[in-house]
This record gives sequence, structure tokens and C-alpha cells, in this order.
Amino acid sequence: MAAFLITGATGLIGQALCQRLLNNGETVFALSRNCQKAAKILGSQVQCFESVDSIPLDHHIDVVINLAGAPIVDKRWTDARKQILLKSRVDYTRDLIDKLSKRSSLPHSFISGSAVGWYGNQDDTIVTESRSFKPEFSHELCEQWEQAALSAESLGIRVAIVRTGLVVAPNGGFLSKMTLPFKMGLGGPISDGQQYMPWIHLDDICRLFLFLAENRSLTGVYNGAAPRPVTNQQFSKALAQALNRPAFFRVPSCVLKASMGEMADLLLGGQRAIPEKAQAAGFEFLYTDIQSALNDVLKSSDSK
Repeated sequence: MAAFLITGATGLIGQALCQRLLNNGETVFALSRNCQKAAKILGSQVQCFESVDSIPLDHHIDVVINLAGAPIVDKRWTDARKQILLKSRVDYTRDLIDKLSKRSSLPHSFISGSAVGWYGNQDDTIVTESRSFKPEFSHELCEQWEQAALSAESLGIRVAIVRTGLVVAPNGGFLSKMTLPFKMGLGGPISDGQQYMPWIHLDDICRLFLFLAENRSLTGVYNGAAPRPVTNQQFSKALAQALNRPAFFRVPSCVLKASMGEMADLLLGGQRAIPEKAQAAGFEFLYTDIQSALNDVLKSSDSK
């Protein structure tokens, strides 16, 4: 039985990871600024602490999974908001590693989140982990976050980084925002619909984080995306089919740019990312087809 420290534990991936770890019989610690709120979300089996300093020294930590960060798409990317996005990831991660360094025993692994936004908009180019980047804010954000995580290597801690795609989940995440117009019969592609969407099922992204935690020879960056990315038009068609609704309405790019500003680039661009390194390491995806993934999560959502 191993002990896991999860940051960002009340988020979409964090909650699912905590539950999966508990089901596996692991010990789970969570960091949260509001432990009372976190306890209501995560349950009493997860031991919540406000900082690493408050975790007793006799509570050994084997693996850290670092998911903390302010939501990317909740607010427009003003200069002030960009600083919040950076500090909540970069400064938080640096501080976390600094505090871990002061403990008498160190974790053997530090698995950190990042995003496929590291690559910037790549049009229809196939994007493996060796692909270079386009200089956009999403790259700057992810690059600084990754470099902060990699600083744990100087302590002798193994580091692996997951560049997560769009997580397809029954409750929460980007899908919860997309389904409403489709349910109303007003859904459809965004702009010309040719931008790629590197998606991944919630079960698979959790399994990938744990796969990297368990296989201690694995280091570096891994794309957290399913092997078969789809265009926005293909995604819209699959979502409409899963909901038994039409997908005739196209959202013009000018509408998104006017309402979202620079953040609209996340929806108007994309990455045809594939999980080359994860598959080479032996990771097997449960969901490789977007239609089956959407059918699964929407059925799960309707049953709750």
C-alpha cells in the first residue's frame, strides 16, 4: 500500500483519482486551502491538510500527483487573470517542492499535470511529445509549470508530466458546458470545425496518472490524449448522436473572439495530439473512439 499526496484534489481529475486510489486500498492525502469544504467533497477517508507543513513527519509520502491550478476557461484572460493562472500553478508548484525538500523522507515520484496547450495551435499536424511549440500564452503557462515541476529532480525525485487533453467526463469539465446548446437543438461546430480536439476519457486520464506513478522507470512528458483525436466537426456530430439531437448551428469565430478575447484561441485552434510515449510504454486505453466515450459518460450522467 502506497501513500499519495494529491493537489487539486477537488477538481475533476483529482476527485476521480482520489476515489480510484481509495478503491485500490491506497492512503490518500489531499492539500486544500479549505479542508472543511474538501472533506465534504472527498469524504472522510481522504486526509486533508492545508499545507505540506501540516502533514505530520511520520506520514510518509510515496507519490505526489500535482493537479493544482486556477480554472483556465472560467474568466477572460486579462493581464491580471494570466498572473493568477501562472501563480496558481508555477508558484504553487515551486512552493510545494520547497516544502517537500524539508521533510525527513522524500517521495520517490512527482507526477505533474500540464496540458496539450503547451504545443499551441498546431492545425492538422500530428503532435507527438517531440513536437515543437507555437509561442502562445497557453505554451508559456504550461512551460513554466512544467519547469517548476522538473525542479524536483534536483532532490532525486523522479518526475513525469502529463499534458492533458480535453477530459470527457459524466459531470463537470468542458463537456458540461457543451451539452446544453446541443440538448436544446442549437449545437454545432465551432467556426469551420476543422480544428482538432485532443480528448481523453476521465477513466483513462486517471489510469494514465497511476500508470506513471507505478512504473518508476518512466520520466519526462506524456500526452494525456486518446490515440484517435477528432476534429471539432467530428466531435459535434458524435455529441449530437449521443444526445439524439441535431448539430446544424455553426458558431462563428467572430462571436467567440468578441465574447472570450484571447481565450477563444483555445476553441478556434487545436492539437492533433497522440499518446506516442504512453503507448510505447505499454499503456492501453479503454476508450479510443469518441462516440463510445461520449455514449458512456452521457449515459453515466443521465443515471445520476
